[in-house]
Amino acid sequence: MTNKFPKNFLWGASTSAYQVEGAWNEGGKGPSVQDVKEIPQGTTDFKVASDHFHRFEEDVILFKELGLKAYRFSISWSRVMPDGVVNPEGIAFYKKLIKLLCENEIQPVVTVFHFDLPLYISEKGGWENRETIQEFSRYCQVLFDHFAQDVPLWQTINEQNVMALAGSVIGTSQKSMKEKFQENHHMLVAQAMVTKIFHEGNYQGKIGPAPNIASVYPASNSPADQMAALNMSALRNWLFLDVAVFGKYNHNAWHILESIDAAPEVTREDEEILSQGTCDYIAFNYYNTMTVGSYFDKENKLDQQSGFGIPGFFQTMENKNLPLTEFGWPIDPEGFRFTLNDIYSRYRIPLLITENGIGANDTLTEEGLVHDQYRIDYLKEHIEQMALAIEDGVEVLGYCPWSAIDLVSTHEGMVKRYGFIYVNRTDEDLLNLARYKKDSFYWYQELISKNGAGESDEN
Repeated sequence: MTNKFPKNFLWGASTSAYQVEGAWNEGGKGPSVQDVKEIPQGTTDFKVASDHFHRFEEDVILFKELGLKAYRFSISWSRVMPDGVVNPEGIAFYKKLIKLLCENEIQPVVTVFHFDLPLYISEKGGWENRETIQEFSRYCQVLFDHFAQDVPLWQTINEQNVMALAGSVIGTSQKSMKEKFQENHHMLVAQAMVTKIFHEGNYQGKIGPAPNIASVYPASNSPADQMAALNMSALRNWLFLDVAVFGKYNHNAWHILESIDAAPEVTREDEEILSQGTCDYIAFNYYNTMTVGSYFDKENKLDQQSGFGIPGFFQTMENKNLPLTEFGWPIDPEGFRFTLNDIYSRYRIPLLITENGIGANDTLTEEGLVHDQYRIDYLKEHIEQMALAIEDGVEVLGYCPWSAIDLVSTHEGMVKRYGFIYVNRTDEDLLNLARYKKDSFYWYQELISKNGAGESDEN
């Protein structure tokens, strides 16, 4: 790798609370929707996860050894405010975690909501209930008041577009498109309101959204397929980012929602809040691109990364130019460069990659080793393309792949591992939960020590 990164580049890694913490009913934590959702047979629940709640000190020391400059994690709403009232034990846990990160010169990067809505809010209608906007605002105000002095980068909602378009897959929604996009609108308003609170409170740092962005290729050079790609991009990507950056809905996406009777009810007050709560930067998760055609003639499997089709607008299609992971997700490093340029040319504000990685069935040897060359290859190819995007002129703040440590995959459990650090447990057996450094740990450690491939002369 010959490309160079800025000296202040944030080499990091990511997790989320419900997938890594465990201690689901300890320390005053209340249940979230993830604690009660139906789990596929043979797949673990999230009650213990990677036991990070009890082992965070050990984990942060490993993160320091890895060389992380940033650790992107989420705060559990149901741990901090399990019933709408502040839980001092929850605040204390995150204070200890953030303090330890800072002591080890690892910048905390916080997502305030990552799929784990408190159960008491869900039982009152969840995001479909407008009262949740105020609940979310109060929750974020608590976080800013307690942690903002030590957290320079905040993300409001992780993968809001996935919750809207594939909520049934990740356990956040089983509702109609009309209901989902009304929920989604309330999330957009809540996000804008919280962003406005952050700015008016004169807290340090930046705040922004964290959607899952996948640039969209047309299946052919036909004009109809080109239009299908434009429509899919509008609905899957720009609907969410246009509101966050510009304070208003994307016109193509709105037309699609109206056409399928899924347009939400938007009040004049909503419009004012959206216009006043625009973001400082864009955090986004990238795993692959998508390919679409203009026709619709079959049922598409709904998956977190595969999408779906809408008659008259687009249909997702297989891209035979791209290899697949063992779990069926396309691998497209060049698409990462494309996506970085796609986003930056549209919005011209700083970008932070908050997820990118490969899920695999890692094997721990008798010697306590994990040989994950496939992960090294995947990350190396994506980092090379990110470097090219930076050369293209894209402003990238940092790179936080998924995940810092093995955690429970959203719908494949422990068999689908992403981490630099192996956690010794299976879906059926907790074993001893010991931590082992994978080959990718040492590779990433060296890469960080060289700032990617050698430091640039620019600050």
